[in-house]
Amino acid sequence: LKSNPSNNEEKEAQTQLTKSDELQRLHSQALSAYQQEDYEAAISLLDEILAVCVWDAELRELRAECYIKEGEPSKAISDLKAAAKLKNDNTEAFYKISRIYYQLGDHELSLSEVRECLKLDQDHKQCFSLYKQVKKLNKQIESAEEFIREGRYEDAIIKYDSVMKTEPEVPIYATRAKERICHCLSKNQQATEAIKVCTEVLQLEPTNVNAMKDRAEAYLLEDLYEE
Repeated sequence: LKSNPSNNEEKEAQTQLTKSDELQRLHSQALSAYQQEDYEAAISLLDEILAVCVWDAELRELRAECYIKEGEPSKAISDLKAAAKLKNDNTEAFYKISRIYYQLGDHELSLSEVRECLKLDQDHKQCFSLYKQVKKLNKQIESAEEFIREGRYEDAIIKYDSVMKTEPEVPIYATRAKERICHCLSKNQQATEAIKVCTEVLQLEPTNVNAMKDRAEAYLLEDLYEE
C-alpha cells in the first residue's frame, strides 16, 4: 500500500487484510473450542482456515488431534501425512501416524512409518520404543503365517499365543490371533477346540467370515451338519 497506493491495489490490500483478520479470529475460536474439548466445532473452524491456509502444517496437526479425539483415525492420518511433508524433520507426525496404524491393527504400515521417524532422528525415544514393540510383533505374526503356509499348525498356534502376550493392550491383535488359532485348530482337525475358539471370535465379531468358515469345517468334522 505504501509503495504504490493506486486505487486497485489499495482495494486488493484492504480485502486481504480483512480476510487475514477474519482468519485470525477463526483461529482463536478454533483453539478455544479445542481447549474446551468441543472437537467437532474446532474441526469445522479449522476446515474454513485450511481452505485458505492450505500449507499450514501446525493447523493440520491440530485438526488431526481433533479427528483422533472424534474417533476418525483415517482423516487424522491424512492430515498428519500432509504435515510430515510440509514441515522438515517432522518426527512427531511420523510417530503419531505409526501409533494410529498400530492401534488400528495395521502393524506393517505402523512399522514403515516409525522407521521414517528414526531416519530423521535415530535417538528419538518414543519412536525407538514403538519401533521395538512393532518389530517384535511383526516378526511373530510373519513367523506364524509362515508356519501356517507350511502346514505346521501347532507351531503357528504357539506363535499366535506369543502375539497375544506381546500386545495385551490393543484388543484387535488378540482378536486377529484368535481368528488364526481358530483356523489352525480347524485345519489340524482339533474340532472341539476349534469350535470353542471360533465361537469366541464370533462373539467379538459376529460377521467374521473367516471364523464362520473355519467353525463350519470343525462342525463337519464332528458330523454336526445343521450347525
